[in-house]
Amino acid sequence: MSDSVAEANEAGRKPCWRGRKVAFVPVEVDDAELLQEWRSDPATAHAMGIWPRSLTSLRERIERYHDDQDRDDFVVVLPDGTPVGHVALTEQDVADGTAEVELMLAPQHRGRGYGTDAVDALTDLAFGELPMYRLQAVTHTDNAAALAVLVRSGFVQEGIRRSACLHRGRRHDVAVLSPLRPEWEALARPKPWDR
Repeated sequence: MSDSVAEANEAGRKPCWRGRKVAFVPVEVDDAELLQEWRSDPATAHAMGIWPRSLTSLRERIERYHDDQDRDDFVVVLPDGTPVGHVALTEQDVADGTAEVELMLAPQHRGRGYGTDAVDALTDLAFGELPMYRLQAVTHTDNAAALAVLVRSGFVQEGIRRSACLHRGRRHDVAVLSPLRPEWEALARPKPWDR
């Protein structure tokens, strides 16, 4: 666990939303080092089509996010406070009822169901507490792990944006997936308020 998250847990940093296995705490500027570490992982950078930027740049971006009413960023934590990832609801448009979902898991915590639980919890937040009608997620078509998480969470592939991403000197197709509120309502899984 990073020092900043350990200190935050000791200071009583409380989860604001819970899934089955994970909980969310709002991202703070002191989480920048942890997020930078995850973003610097080569597999993460390739899967997400990102490259690591300076720690100072990331801290400034997090500060800007705090003033942005169109996004909510969270550190995904286990019940003991161990951080396992970052999840965000971005591009929120309350008038249209739309938003975009982002997920990044720490390499050592992949393959344990935390990603699916985090996306389920974020979807429940968007549809259960916010007036969203449609969510969207975009990922490389060769990102099998992300595609599997999204499908398990009720996202439906809408289409492919051909050659929409340039990463490592190659063009990549990206898949666009979404759930609509009625599809989420029809899911047979319990919601956080039902547990």
